Amino acid sequence: MPIILPEGLSSAVLLQREGIEVLRQRSLPGSVLRIGFLNLMPDMMRTEIQFARLLGATGHHVELVPALPPSYRSGHQGTEFYARWGETSLPSDLDGLIVTGAPLEHLPFEEVRYWRELARICDWAAGFVGDTLYICWAAFAALYTFHGVRTHALPQKISGVFHQQVMDARNPLTAGLGVTFPCPVSRNAEVRLHDIPWRRGLTCLAQSPESGLCLVADGPRHAHYMFNHLEYDADTLKLEYARDRMRRADIRVPQNYLPNDDITKAPPAVWRRPAEKFFANWLAIVSARRRSQATTVTNVARPAA
Repeated sequence: MPIILPEGLSSAVLLQREGIEVLRQRSLPGSVLRIGFLNLMPDMMRTEIQFARLLGATGHHVELVPALPPSYRSGHQGTEFYARWGETSLPSDLDGLIVTGAPLEHLPFEEVRYWRELARICDWAAGFVGDTLYICWAAFAALYTFHGVRTHALPQKISGVFHQQVMDARNPLTAGLGVTFPCPVSRNAEVRLHDIPWRRGLTCLAQSPESGLCLVADGPRHAHYMFNHLEYDADTLKLEYARDRMRRADIRVPQNYLPNDDITKAPPAVWRRPAEKFFANWLAIVSARRRSQATTVTNVARPAA
């Protein structure tokens, strides 16, 4: 399906070159899911492309609404097309929200420049958005905001592709992913199984004996916490490895990723199909909740017989 992006966004041009249909809202008839996209990553355009490509591969019409916290600093090209959260240019009727990761695991949450703004966004989304998908650091941040769960720094960065065990195949988000699915992992911290307050309505949907928790559902807050990166391109882990090697010589080659651990080889994106299924499932959840909310509003508005 085509995807709607703000006119002028650089990623829109690159997606069109890949053969993906990119439209403006007024060009697309019918029902459109409006998905907020709080992009906190340094390489903003690459991240836009990764998520837009996967959302556009589903059977849903999607409008991606890029946004930033008001105090987020960025000199990246294209941010002039991002709404600052709270501005009138940002729609308030979002059906879903994606909050990306950020390279901030070394900082206490309260020391992040836009921390209070992000916490307010999380609280707002829990009450007014059909479902919010928090990725990696954003998942850590949301768990801390809602449940006080603290992260644990890892002695060494975990990087590679690890098979995740599906813990609840009947859940709409994990349906069709199989018993296990490969998933890129790239982080310097983790949350541990015994730290999660499961009695508060949280559910583990996927995890790995090697890389730990992968996916947690938070029903009461209409949220999902994904600690890993199904959105990654085939070469993302390789590019991160090259970047990290420039800073430290003892960085390990990403595990289970490169053919024969040869950095000169092109890695296959073995997680592409699970990624497409995952995002299609997530949009189906968002769509179902919008229909449910519309039905509720209609029933409330309908006069008694």
